[in-house]
Amino acid sequence: MRGVTEDLPLLDAPPREAPLLDDLMPWSTAPLRLGRSWIVAPDPRTLRARWDRIVAAQGAEREELFRPSRARTPASSVAALPGQRTGTVRFARETGRCPEPVRLAHGPFDEQWLLPDHRLIDTARPELWRVADGHQLFAVEQGYVPGAAGPALLVTAALPDGRSPAGRPGRIRPLFRRPGGVEPNLAPGLLPLLRERYGFEVVAADVLAWAVAAGAPSPAGCRVPLPAEPEVWAAGVALGRELVEVQLRGARSGLRPRLPGGRRPYVRAAVPARPTELGYDPEEEVLSLGEGRISPVPAEAWEFEVGGARMIEQWFAHRTAPAEPGSLEAIGPGAWPQEWTSELLELITVLALLAGRAPERAALTARAAGAGVTRDALREAGVLPVPDGARRPASVLDHREEGPEGQFLLV
Repeated sequence: MRGVTEDLPLLDAPPREAPLLDDLMPWSTAPLRLGRSWIVAPDPRTLRARWDRIVAAQGAEREELFRPSRARTPASSVAALPGQRTGTVRFARETGRCPEPVRLAHGPFDEQWLLPDHRLIDTARPELWRVADGHQLFAVEQGYVPGAAGPALLVTAALPDGRSPAGRPGRIRPLFRRPGGVEPNLAPGLLPLLRERYGFEVVAADVLAWAVAAGAPSPAGCRVPLPAEPEVWAAGVALGRELVEVQLRGARSGLRPRLPGGRRPYVRAAVPARPTELGYDPEEEVLSLGEGRISPVPAEAWEFEVGGARMIEQWFAHRTAPAEPGSLEAIGPGAWPQEWTSELLELITVLALLAGRAPERAALTARAAGAGVTRDALREAGVLPVPDGARRPASVLDHREEGPEGQFLLV
């Protein structure tokens, strides 16, 4: 990688004629709208305790705890989420056990847990749930914020809510249109064109890897310059695959991210039961959580931003922000759980690894921004405009889903 990109000029963004990610991966959805924050938590035990509390409540108390919206109330009648075994009776009559919480990418770099109950979610995007499996990856395009640092595209194996730190909505793009890793979510004709241009096999995961390595933010969306030189493409795909592996945190390979040279963050002083303050000492590379101390924490990990928000600060705030007394959001762990510390150590590692590859990404984007495969070239090759059908979810004709009040749907 370094042999291809060293000594190259850096550009702020690829040229305007570079394709958009929307040209390359045409099927996308808007972010989920959860509607109520109590259905998400950093640990599954908290969600079970909240479920037990609201199910034990009756009438007006259950209504108040539920936090009704225009889209959902305890009286709403909705189908089950695809692939989830949850009740479909109106939630006002629910008396059963808590559904098994599922992993949720709750914004950038923050994996939490979600109650996968359609009766509780304002807009769940069922089309995403239908294709979420052990083969799927989700590309999460970040909302554009002028002048903000950070990547334009992130990847997760967990179902993402598409949440943006700055409140600017992005798009969620599954890599595959069907379960089982079938039918890549790519513009028809794109893979044959790239194979012809570069002279070797190109698969869907290569396109995603390249987009992660070379994509850059723009007001129109993530722009993805496609290079003319096969060696630049190959180097970018190799870099992108490494970046994707870091972001997945072993979700597919089982290999957890590690800093090179045996340098890794450790807990030097135990995190207190209820830390309320977060601080950083750049000279000592120490992250403080109240009286707790973690080091070494590279400065680039502490400063890592997405959409103008520092990721470590946001992660900490999601776990320590005060909640309204008596609300379901106020139900949580009595003390800081050990697994949160482990997750924080891994988050520091992930951010440091990604920040360390930023110069390579910038150089790669600059190299690819020359005479490459432009949007005009994609039009001339018949790849653009993308057919309308490629922008819609694929039909699933053999999948039974439970509708409201126990009825079955065929979709």
